Amino acid sequence: MPLAPDELQGRLKGLFAFPVSPFTSDGEVDLGRYHQLLQAILSGQPQALFACGGTGEFFSLNLPEYHALIAAAVDEAQGAVPVIAGTGYGTRLAIEFARAAEEAGADGVLVLPPYLLQSEQEGLFQHYRAIAGATRLGVIIYQRDNAIFSPHTAARLAEIPNIIGLKDGYGDMERLGRIQLAVGNEFCLLNGMPTAELSALAFGGLGIYAYSSAVFNFVPEISRRFYKALTELNSKLVHEYLETFYRPLAELRDRKRGYAVSLIKAGVGLRSTPVGPARPPLVNPSEGEIQELKAIIEQGLRIL
Repeated sequence: MPLAPDELQGRLKGLFAFPVSPFTSDGEVDLGRYHQLLQAILSGQPQALFACGGTGEFFSLNLPEYHALIAAAVDEAQGAVPVIAGTGYGTRLAIEFARAAEEAGADGVLVLPPYLLQSEQEGLFQHYRAIAGATRLGVIIYQRDNAIFSPHTAARLAEIPNIIGLKDGYGDMERLGRIQLAVGNEFCLLNGMPTAELSALAFGGLGIYAYSSAVFNFVPEISRRFYKALTELNSKLVHEYLETFYRPLAELRDRKRGYAVSLIKAGVGLRSTPVGPARPPLVNPSEGEIQELKAIIEQGLRIL
């Protein structure tokens, strides 16, 4: 049975994993490889799985593919950790995906920004309220791109019983601090920046230490050790990891749009099992860039 929203809210602490979605060479979902990847990730003991999110290429999945991937994540997790499924697009389509996630056994949904449109605050409120009203699952709203919430809108959404948290991928600390004051202590706030470790110190200044780590896909040992250093306030080790591993990784990631996904998939291929290319319109790294990634991984592992 899925966790009740308040139970899920209580579990959203610590370090989370954001698995990629494996594809075959001709672009089809590879469920066998997905099960292998999930087993490897879960052996690293994340506190939750965020399946079919941005790193999991939610935007490229049709409904049957999505349902199969969420069901596989639920099957592998076996209730040991919560499974939160991505959803998004316009309101009606987001509801269809949220209901598919519920049917597949997920514990919650992470609602990505609505497709393309710039909306007024009232429009954002109505959009997220409708999605929350269509599912019994706990709902986490994702602040980024075209979904930037005023403190007042965030507080209104927090009053909806199954909207349990906000993941911030915008990085405006003043706005986030004002949202934190508006929603109160019971509402979960998560760091959702790309390569969240690079902004972890800033979020920690607001007491927000929970985040999903994309690199948990291929170097869970670095993810865990960095998180331990962060929460133990070991600033020397935190800065060593940032300088030696995370900064070079982010510089390589920023070289081309889409590398935030395809570079992670390349990392999985280097360390465990190939998970195929990213689907268009994302582009994949060159062989030279994959060798650069390999060297960055080796630098990070040397600290261990």
